[in-house]
Amino acid sequence: MNLRPQTAGSDAAIHEVWRLPTADALRGLRALWWSVGPAGELAVLLVHRRHLDHTRRVKGWIGWKPQVPFPGELVTVTGQEERRILVKDIRIRPGHLALLPDARFLLVGSRTFRKRTEDHWAPNAVVFSPSGTPEAEFCVGDDIPALVTDVAGGIWTAYGDEGIYGGHPESGAGLAGWNSQGRASWAPEGRLPDHPLEGCTAATEGEQVWLVWYSGSSEGGTFLTRITPSTGDVVSCPSPVPGPDGFAVRGNRAVLTRRDHNKRSVELVRAELDGTTWAVTSRRRLRVPGRVVKHCGQGRDGSLWLRAGNTWLRIEV
Repeated sequence: MNLRPQTAGSDAAIHEVWRLPTADALRGLRALWWSVGPAGELAVLLVHRRHLDHTRRVKGWIGWKPQVPFPGELVTVTGQEERRILVKDIRIRPGHLALLPDARFLLVGSRTFRKRTEDHWAPNAVVFSPSGTPEAEFCVGDDIPALVTDVAGGIWTAYGDEGIYGGHPESGAGLAGWNSQGRASWAPEGRLPDHPLEGCTAATEGEQVWLVWYSGSSEGGTFLTRITPSTGDVVSCPSPVPGPDGFAVRGNRAVLTRRDHNKRSVELVRAELDGTTWAVTSRRRLRVPGRVVKHCGQGRDGSLWLRAGNTWLRIEV
């Protein structure tokens, strides 16, 4: 495969949105979990180094693990405006940050465990008020590699193999939808082309939600599943890229990325939908300003947000 190297700054469809300020880095702050809201606002949770341990074998920011409980500083970037609030006494180890309506936000741990004595699963999701005060906690399943919220505040999850085969009822289906009170609101119910093995990434386009996953069967592959929350309709198509880290869609066009793990480049693929088939229209290697690791992409309304080190890029479909 011959991919043309190109830097992010040389493409008009790629924009640098935000990077961790030097002053924050000098204060000992680390940029950890992040998300993009339905209105295109970027949110990043900063945590001071003194509250963190580092796992050397895990590359990049995902190697920093908090000592619970810990405080954080939530930075929300909308256009040229930046808002910060202090979040005190966080009592879970997050795997995901997501934004909810009315300036609320959600922290979700990727893992949970079953309380055998009480026969239920421990909470791994906490809803916070706009001021950073916990409002509710609940469980949204086990082993969550991909999570996104929709415009109405619904929570959408794609699970990994340990969750799918670990006994949690919603995780076992591979994909799930939840409301912001933690009640399951959607399940595949046999409407997928294969049984999921691992979630890859997620995106939204207007009301619709896309979950990207791959199956473990020999005849399977990677699929793009579009869900319409208001009707429950489900449409799945094979992905033009196996196991993408990022996906965004606008109409019949899409952009997908695959990382070179812990390197400063990604494979950038553009595709168009022809009936029920996504066909690749271009493919190239893109150099980015920082090292790219897991949880690096999220799609919102035709824009793919890509984290490269401590810099966030927006790639337009």
